[in-house]
Amino acid sequence: MPDSLLETILALAAPRTHAAEVYYVSSQATPIDFENNRLKSLQTKALQGVALRVICNGRLGFASSTDLTRLEDLVDAAVQTAEIGSPAEFEFAADFHSLDNDDSDYTPPTTQELVAIGERLIEQVHGYNADVLVEAGFRVQSGIEKIATHQNVYAERSSRTVSASLSGNLVRGEDFLQPHSYDVGRDRTPDFDRILQELLQKYRWAEHNATIRSGSYPVLFTPQAVARTFRSLFSTALSGQAVLQKTSLLADKLGETLFDDRLTLFEDPTQGISACTFDDEGTPTSRKTYIDRGKVTGFYWDRRWAARSGQTSTGNGFRGGLSRPAPSTVNLCMAPGSTSTADLIASMEEGIIVDQVLGAGQSNQLAGEFSVNLDLGYKVEKGKIVGRLKNTMVAGSIFEAFQHLVDLGDQPEWVGGSSYVPSLLFGNLGVAARN
Repeated sequence: MPDSLLETILALAAPRTHAAEVYYVSSQATPIDFENNRLKSLQTKALQGVALRVICNGRLGFASSTDLTRLEDLVDAAVQTAEIGSPAEFEFAADFHSLDNDDSDYTPPTTQELVAIGERLIEQVHGYNADVLVEAGFRVQSGIEKIATHQNVYAERSSRTVSASLSGNLVRGEDFLQPHSYDVGRDRTPDFDRILQELLQKYRWAEHNATIRSGSYPVLFTPQAVARTFRSLFSTALSGQAVLQKTSLLADKLGETLFDDRLTLFEDPTQGISACTFDDEGTPTSRKTYIDRGKVTGFYWDRRWAARSGQTSTGNGFRGGLSRPAPSTVNLCMAPGSTSTADLIASMEEGIIVDQVLGAGQSNQLAGEFSVNLDLGYKVEKGKIVGRLKNTMVAGSIFEAFQHLVDLGDQPEWVGGSSYVPSLLFGNLGVAARN
């Protein structure tokens, strides 16, 4: 055992439990925020703690703490909760070792450099329009996670990320326009020029307002809108927990072709800022295809829900902080198509582009339905973007949408580090407008 803290906790738990699993996390983040053209806050935040799961008398116990000086109390709490815990239907990971540490020589920008970059970005946005109230944010974060069990498991990983966001509020009478752009890198610096140019392009496309009548139209979702609208729908539907509970719209659909044969949805834990070789239960991760050319081919599982269904964990047990593990994906990727986004737009006689959305409306996500209000969207006429659309909503279901798929863009983009998706053009979706 190469970590004395985890070794001590397991040693304290050994005489009182049948099995134990200890998870350690330590992170440090420095957020730098500009608001209304000025530096608002600059501080460093740190978190360190452990979470302990135990099996006592066939039941699960759990406790967590950020006080690493009271380890006996942590074990006591976990053992006590096992008295009223749920039955242990699975075993903790066994016989696995991994050191997935970040050994690159990348050095992130200093705080002073990021402050100077923020000031420069504000100045460049004001070069387009001095009335824009600019917001910029940077976050430099590093962390390490470790997991060990009595069953010969020790694994640790570390990561270092830098993110940058840029937005601005432009008020024109009663009209509020606030586009935004974002980039995040693991062992690389965000592309500040790209997010600047992306933001300015959104402003230019929105310089004029446009209108559209309610009806059915071709609708193009940018990668940002694809991730925001469809990721949670597919993530919920492909969760083994949802399948077992019969709340997934894909329950009992394994092996069926339900979507356009150009849709392939997969997870690749070797890619993206969340890349990892094992999950938060000490189970190895792997590349998995969930929908292959329209056919449902698999679901993702953590150890608990896999055991309940007679399946094997797919390495998808992840935690939020020091919580218990739950089924989750590392990332969700969509195979690209063969047409550029520019050509997809040029093919539209009359339609809309969805870029930024406000929530998922009042749709029934368990049925695969979506309903999104446009935070930022555009009208297309004869293949050209003619202006911004306001007070407009797009609604449908993933089955309906992919039955009218025109094509997928040929250039996927990382959105927030958790989705790698292209733009999507659907030939016929419901649009409700209030002009």
